Amino acid sequence: MNLSGIGVSPGVVQGRVVTVHHVDVELPFAEPAEQDPARAHDEIRDALDAVATAMESRAARVADAEAKEVLNATAMIARDPAIADEISNQLRLGKGRLRALAGAIEHFAMLLNDLGGYMAERVTDLRDVHRRAHARLLGHVEPGMPELQSPAVLVAHDLAPADAAALNRDMVLAIVTEQGGPTSHTAILAAQLGIPAVVRCEGVIAAAPHTLGVDGSTGEITLDPDEAQTRELIDRSRRRARLQEQSKGPGRTRDGRHVELLANIGTFADAITAGGADVEGSGLFRTEFMYLGRQGAPSLETQTTCYRGVFQAFGDRKVVVRTLDAGADKPLGFASVGTDVNPALGMRGLRLQREIPGLLETQLEAIAAASAQSDADVWVMAPMIATVAEARWFADAARAAGLQQVGVMVEVPSAALRADRLLSTCDFASVGTNDLSQYLFAADRLQGRLASLLDAWQPALWQLTKHASDAAARAGKPMGMCGEAGGDPLLALVAVGAGISSLSMSLTKVPLVRASLAMHTQAQCEAMTEAVIDSLTPEDAHKAVLELADPAVAELLA
Repeated sequence: MNLSGIGVSPGVVQGRVVTVHHVDVELPFAEPAEQDPARAHDEIRDALDAVATAMESRAARVADAEAKEVLNATAMIARDPAIADEISNQLRLGKGRLRALAGAIEHFAMLLNDLGGYMAERVTDLRDVHRRAHARLLGHVEPGMPELQSPAVLVAHDLAPADAAALNRDMVLAIVTEQGGPTSHTAILAAQLGIPAVVRCEGVIAAAPHTLGVDGSTGEITLDPDEAQTRELIDRSRRRARLQEQSKGPGRTRDGRHVELLANIGTFADAITAGGADVEGSGLFRTEFMYLGRQGAPSLETQTTCYRGVFQAFGDRKVVVRTLDAGADKPLGFASVGTDVNPALGMRGLRLQREIPGLLETQLEAIAAASAQSDADVWVMAPMIATVAEARWFADAARAAGLQQVGVMVEVPSAALRADRLLSTCDFASVGTNDLSQYLFAADRLQGRLASLLDAWQPALWQLTKHASDAAARAGKPMGMCGEAGGDPLLALVAVGAGISSLSMSLTKVPLVRASLAMHTQAQCEAMTEAVIDSLTPEDAHKAVLELADPAVAELLA
C-alpha cells in the first residue's frame, strides 16, 4: 500500500518506524487555590526559565543556523514577561499552579490564533513550552523525541520546533509528518541535514506501519514494503547514486551552457563543509546566526572575524552575502521597532535595517573588511527589496563601504515586475522562491494548510520568475536563484529555461541537480519552462516537465 505527501528533502530509504507522540497536558480535576500565590508564581517562572535555559544550551551546541534560530525563538517565548503577568492574573483568580500555567498559555494561544497567519503558527511553539514547563512543575523529565537506540524512520503529526532542531542525522533515516509544509522548520532542517523527508502525508499514523519506504523527492511512501517493493526502493536509490556520481565539476547543460551550482550556508560550520565540497561557492550566506540570542548587535570586530573565516573557507570562489534578514519569524530583541500585526508584511529585512541606526552600515563595513583580507569573490545583496528607491539606497550604502558586486533579492512581486529598473541600480539579483511564493499567492509560508498554494510548481511563480530573468538578460546582468525550488532536479531545469544563471541550494541537493542538468540541453529546459507557464495547475506543470525530461531522469523522479 502506498501513501503520498510532499517530498521536501531528497533520498530513498527504508527502515523501521518510530512514532513520535506528544502526550497532551493532563490537568488535575480539582486543583486547590495556592495559599502563597507569590511563591507559586516564582516556581512557575522557574520552570519556564529552566525550559528557556535548556533551549539556549541546546542552541549553543548546534552549528546549524536554522536550528539555533528555532531553539532561541522557543526560549524567548518561555521568557516572555507577558506570559508571567498572565500567570499572576490566573493565580489571583484562585487557580492552582498547573491550571494557572495552562490558563496563561491558553489565553495567548487564543490571541495568536485570532491574529492568524504567522502569529497562529507560533501556537505550536507555545504549546511545546507549556508541555515542557508542566512536566518540570511535576518533577518529570521534559517531553520530546525518544532517544533512538538504532536508526529509524520518524513518523509524527508534526515535530515540535525544538525537536526538529535536535535531529540526529546518524540515527534518523527519514522523517514523515502528517502536517507541516515545504517551508516548515522540519522541512528546512531535514534538507540541510540531508535527511529524506515527506510532509503532509495524511493517514500514515493511522496506518500504523512497522516499516516504511520513503522517497523524499517524490513524496511517495510505501507502507510495510514487500520484497519486490524493497528491491525497487533499493534499486532506485542505487540508480540515483550512480547518476549523481557520474556528474562532477561546474554545472553545465548537455550542450555546454554553464549554470553555477552553489550552496546555501548559515554558519561558519556550514562554510567549512561547503568549502570542501564540489560546489562553485555559496549563493546565499545567511548572516542572521550572528545576531540571534544577543542583547545587542555584534561588534564590527566580531563580524569581521566571522566573515573572514567564512570567506577563507571558499578560497577564491564566489560567496554571496545576504545582509541581515531579521523580523517576521526571526525577531531580534535589541532591534525591535514595535509589534507588527502581520510580521511577514511588516518591518523585516532591509526595512528593519533602515530603522536601526548603524545596523546595516556596520555589517557592510565588516563584510568589506573581511573581503579585503581574503581571496573570495564577495558579492552582497539585500533582502525584502520592494522599490527602486530601496535598491538604490542599499547599492549606494554598499558601494560607499567599498563593496564592488552589489545586488538585491527578488522576493516581493513588485521587485520582479520592476526588475529592469531595479537592475539599473545594481549589479545582479537573486530570486528567493520561498518568499516570492508567499507574497505572490498571499499565503503564509509557515501555514501548512496553505501548502498547495506554495507548491513550487505553481505556473504563476515561473511566469513571474521568467519576467524578471528576461529583464536581467536585457540588462546583461546575472539573475540567480537561492530559494529551495532551485534544489529540485526537475525545477532546476525549469529555472535554467527561464534564464536563471546560478542555482543555490542545500548542499545535499547539488549532486542530483548537477546530474539532471548534464542530461538536458538549454533548448529542452526552455521548452519545459514554456510548458510550465502554459499549464493551468501545478500538477499539470509537473506532468508536462516529466514528459519532456530525459527518460532516465523522469523514471527516478516521477
